[in-house]
Formats: sequence, structure tokens, C-alpha cells
Amino acid sequence: MPRQKNRDHRRRQRPKDVPYARGGRRAGDFRCVGCRLDVPTDAPGTAHRNHCPNCLASLHVDRRIPGDRAADCRGRMEALGMSVRADGEWLIVHQCLSCGELSTNRIAGDDNPVPLLRLALKPLRDAAFARRTLLNL
Repeated sequence: MPRQKNRDHRRRQRPKDVPYARGGRRAGDFRCVGCRLDVPTDAPGTAHRNHCPNCLASLHVDRRIPGDRAADCRGRMEALGMSVRADGEWLIVHQCLSCGELSTNRIAGDDNPVPLLRLALKPLRDAAFARRTLLNL
């Protein structure tokens, strides 16, 4: 019984100086739908990150303009392949698993190179995927 009396006189916890948002994450961060990693939104090489640097999964959040966050779908987007712009910049091609819409995202400077290379080599590994892609052109 003496323990219950001591509970009333416990020391108050210090205030936290880290700006965490609701859910225990830093403000602006998001949790990956694929690997559950906490991902910061600021990344080198891109102004509007919406994919995980670890597994390249994304959410369908943008409608037309990158960073507008105006899409109503909010479905999970799977990385299908890679594309390269004329200036040499790599893009990840995502497809929404809910509505089927395709979109491209610039890679970020801190993206894991192993899944990026796997994605880039996917047409060479899977002949059926390469055949479907050629038929769609």
C-alpha cells in the first residue's frame, strides 16, 4: 500500500524538445506502407518526396502536379519500372493498386541503390514483362 501513496508524488516528466507530431513521428514525416519505415519528406534531389527510399513503395497522393496532395484515391502504389529523361535523370514508374493510374517520381539522393537497380533490370530478368511492355508501345 505505501507504493500507491508514492505515485502521487512522482517527479514530473521533462518536456520534449523534439518537434514530434501526432503518432510519435517528426512533423512532415510519413510511415511507408510497404516496409513501415519512418520516412522524412525532405530528401536530396527532390522537393516532394512521396516514396520510401528503402522499398520504393508510394501512396497515390498527387493528382496532376507533384506535391499538390490532391488525389482522393490514397491507394498503395507499386514500383513497376524505371524511366530515364533525356538529361539522364532517373524516374520511378508507379502504378496505383486501387485505381490503376500510372505516375512517375524522381529518384531522391538517399534512395537505396539495390532496389533501384533491381527495378532497372526487371525487363531483362522477366521476359514476359519485356514482351508486355513492347506490345504496349
